[in-house]
Amino acid sequence: MIVLFFILIGCVFYSYVGYGLLLWLITSFRSNKNNVQKYQDSLPPVTLVIPAYNELYIVDKKMHNTKELYYPTDKLTVVWITDGSNDGTPEYLRKHYPEVVVWHETDRKGKAAAINRALSLVDTEIVVFCDANTMLNKESIQKIVTHFNNPKIGVVAGEKRVLNNNEIAGSGESLYWKYESWLKQLNAKFYSSIGAVGELFAVKKSLATPIPEDTIIDDFVLSMQIANKGYIIAYEPQAIACEEPSDNEKEEMKRKVRIAAGAFQTLFRYLDWLNVFKTPVLSFQYISYKVIRWFIVPIALPLIFIFNILILLTISKHPFFLIFFVLQVMFYFIVSLNLFIKHLPKIFFIPYYFVLMNVAQYVGFYKYITNKQSAAWEKVKRKTDIISKNNSKIINS
Repeated sequence: MIVLFFILIGCVFYSYVGYGLLLWLITSFRSNKNNVQKYQDSLPPVTLVIPAYNELYIVDKKMHNTKELYYPTDKLTVVWITDGSNDGTPEYLRKHYPEVVVWHETDRKGKAAAINRALSLVDTEIVVFCDANTMLNKESIQKIVTHFNNPKIGVVAGEKRVLNNNEIAGSGESLYWKYESWLKQLNAKFYSSIGAVGELFAVKKSLATPIPEDTIIDDFVLSMQIANKGYIIAYEPQAIACEEPSDNEKEEMKRKVRIAAGAFQTLFRYLDWLNVFKTPVLSFQYISYKVIRWFIVPIALPLIFIFNILILLTISKHPFFLIFFVLQVMFYFIVSLNLFIKHLPKIFFIPYYFVLMNVAQYVGFYKYITNKQSAAWEKVKRKTDIISKNNSKIINS
C-alpha cells in the first residue's frame, strides 16, 4: 500500500510538474531544432476558416478584428461556415460583408463535419481555423505562416489566452491557460506540440485527412493525425487568440465535461498513438502530457487520500504521512471555501480549478461510455454573451 501510495503521488506530480521540469531541463541545454524560417519572397495565400453556429451577436466584432489583421487582402480569403445556424448569421454576412465567402447547410452535423467540408472546398495549401468568439492579434496570421517554410511542420498552434475577470471560473481558467501555454512551448521546443486548440490553429491542407463526424475534440484529433504521419505541430506564442472566460463555474464545468468526454473518445479510438515503437518521442509526449492527466490522475487523487488514512491507521504513524494528510485536508478545505465564499485571493482559485478539472473527467467518462455527449458543440455562456446578444437585437432590426 505504501509503494502504491508513492507511485500515485509520483504520477500526479509528474503529470502537472515533473514533466514540465523535465522538458525545461532538456530544452535549456540544446537549441530548438524547429527554428522558424522567414519567407524570403512573398507571403503565401491563406484561407481563414471561421466555423460558427448561431454567432450573429459576434459577427461585427469578429469581422472588425479580421479586417485589422496584418496580411495582404489579396492573399487572405475569409470563409465563414455556418452550418445549422438559424439566427440569421449567413444572411447577415452575405448582406453586410460580401467580400467574405459563406458556406451554409441547413443541417447541423457538428464542428467536425464543418471542418471536413471546409478542407474539401478551400483552394489554398495553408488553412487557418479560428473560432468566431475569439479575437486575434494583428500579426497572428503572419506569425503562423512563417513556420510552414519548414517542410517538417504540418500544423501550427496559436496561443489561447483567457481574459481574467477576477472570479473563480475566469481566474482559474486564465491561470490554467498561462501554465498550459508554457507547457505547449516546452513541448514544441522538445519536439512537437501535442495537439492544437480550435481557437487558433493552421494546417497544411495536403496533409489533413477527414475526421469522423462524431469527433468531440476535433481540433486535437485533426492536428494529432497529422503529427502521427511524422510531421511536427509547431507552437507560435505570438499568434494570440483571446476569449472571454466562462460565465460561471457551472458553464466552465460544462465545457470541461465535453472536453473530458472527447479525451476518452480520442484515447480509446486512437490506441496506436500510444505505440512508442512507432512514434517514440511523440507517444512519450502524448502519454506524459495528456494520457496520465486524462486517465491516471483522476483515479489517483481519491486513492492517495484513502491510502493516506489507511496507512496512518494500520501501518505507520511516521510524521511524513501525518503531515501529508494534513496538507491534503487543508487543500480540500480551500476547495470547499470556494463553494461558499466569493472573491477569495486568486491563489485559492488554483486548488478549486484543479479539482474541477478532475471531477469533470469522471462526468466526461460517464458521458463517453453512455454515448450522451454530442459532437455538436453546446455553446458555453461567456461573460460578454448577454451584452453581445442584446446588441444582436439591434443588428436584426
